[in-house]
Amino acid sequence: MVLSLVRLIPGSPFQREPNMKAQVYNIKAENVGEITLPKAVFENEISEKLISQAIRVYLSNQRSSFAKTKTRSQVAGTRQKVWAQKGTGRARHGNRTAPIFVGGGIALGPKGDQNYLLSLNKKMKKVAVNSLLSKFAKEKRILIVEQINTLTPKTKEALKLITGLKAKNEVLSKSSKVGIITTKTLTNVKRAFGNLEKVNLLSLKSLNTYDLANQQFLIVSKKALKHFSR
Repeated sequence: MVLSLVRLIPGSPFQREPNMKAQVYNIKAENVGEITLPKAVFENEISEKLISQAIRVYLSNQRSSFAKTKTRSQVAGTRQKVWAQKGTGRARHGNRTAPIFVGGGIALGPKGDQNYLLSLNKKMKKVAVNSLLSKFAKEKRILIVEQINTLTPKTKEALKLITGLKAKNEVLSKSSKVGIITTKTLTNVKRAFGNLEKVNLLSLKSLNTYDLANQQFLIVSKKALKHFSR
């Protein structure tokens, strides 16, 4: 009896935190209720440091090594000695392709084989994604849409859905970048939203911290939400 009373006291260490929930809409932008978000995914500790590290690793791995310079053996030019070794009063030199001369080769320059690859283990990647998803949920920047796979593949239908959702969600109405998460790439959804600026389609199979961090609001299909907890 005492324990049950303690749980009612605000701020008590025994008090249970309410489950994270999100509003559910249909493809007509009608609110059909709310749903409890998977605790294992949307109620994690938010680690800004790990999120930043995951983004840095992702961007570094997208980088290619284009920079390349020529050594003294690769530049065009005569290989004749510029002047006599002794008797001129000047410093000793070989040919004009030496790095010390203008137009000569580059010493210790990039060779085009620079390795920018960084690694992050699977567990850290998953924690970083879940941390970012928890941040979206905590800040109420997420909603669920059911049967989005039945959406007519027309831009006007996609615009109608987004406009309807913005009218009912104040946070979404102030968001310029919106990410739509589905279980996989859906042809009709891709055709519908493909021409809408700043609306990005994200697949659950290739979801990463960088793509999530570039969004200001998330619209998740109900089917994708079920796969989050698997």
